[in-house]
Amino acid sequence: MRKILCLLAVAGGWAQNPVFKFAVSGDSRNCGDVVMPAIGAGVKHSGAEFYWHLGDFRAIYTMDEDMVPPAKLGLTPKQMFVSTYLAAAWPDFIAHQLVPFGDLPVFLGIGNHETIPPATRQDWLIQFADWLDSPVIRAQRLQDDPQDHKLRSYYHWVQGNVDFISLDNAGTDQFDAAQLRWFHSVLQRDEASSDIRTIVAGMHAALPGSVGHSHSMGDWPLGDKSGREVYEALWHAQNTAHKRVYVLASHSHFFMQDVYNTADWKGKVLPGWIVGTAGAVRYRIPAEAGPNQKAMTDVYGYLTGTAMSDGAVSFAFQKLSVDDLLRANQGRLAESLVRWCHDENKQ
Repeated sequence: MRKILCLLAVAGGWAQNPVFKFAVSGDSRNCGDVVMPAIGAGVKHSGAEFYWHLGDFRAIYTMDEDMVPPAKLGLTPKQMFVSTYLAAAWPDFIAHQLVPFGDLPVFLGIGNHETIPPATRQDWLIQFADWLDSPVIRAQRLQDDPQDHKLRSYYHWVQGNVDFISLDNAGTDQFDAAQLRWFHSVLQRDEASSDIRTIVAGMHAALPGSVGHSHSMGDWPLGDKSGREVYEALWHAQNTAHKRVYVLASHSHFFMQDVYNTADWKGKVLPGWIVGTAGAVRYRIPAEAGPNQKAMTDVYGYLTGTAMSDGAVSFAFQKLSVDDLLRANQGRLAESLVRWCHDENKQ
């Protein structure tokens, strides 16, 4: 009987097999040097095939606590002037937050702190060109257009039957007309393709109309207008072209799911997550969040996505404990700093 039921389940499409796994989070300023090594260890152990960082690598407007520890800890302070910090901030991110991933592919998104003066988008493109022009991204760009040799802060890549789209909404100038044209061209190809079953769109700030509304693209006029255009296009891909669509963001420093189940998008709800839990000072949960959002703050961690053979992606938040942080930083950072980041890095 059990064998018959198993055969019926396969024939009827009840059972779907996992195809690959990936991991994502964002906002690793402030305590990222403490948290990201633990994320790297967890992601590699999980069997994920890549990690996707959704932006905000270093604070830029002030010195990150993992580079200049709080005075109350009594640690030997580093002598660091503003110019020294600005020159060291992104190389520090590479050395202490990307190196722990080893050979695991890492995809980088841009956050608003990457464009805080004196930092610029152009500076970011130059500093992280090795990641933004990786073989996977370059091959996809040239497949789309053999004449396209331009490095951009937005890009996409296809793995299996899933198109991962990394968008740039790092400043009030976005989404600009050029990025929207590019985005619509990618989505049109996806909708017409029988090979693409799933679209996963990732960006720093959530699209407009998310739970709490603030700290999203709804905070600036162009962002509200262009963000809603992107949302409607993704809804069309899900509702009309029958693609599976998932929307990922960070920017708000907590974990939350079902973030577009709001009055703004009533009847047009896309599955959405916020996972700004990679080290940044942790925010309070918006009062509008309800039980469906399963929101958590004062936590660090990352979201794993498991792509299934039918195109569905199942997501699960992986919370890091203080022991995970201590283990990942043993012999490298003072225990008092690790514990400060775990206990006190919050609003």
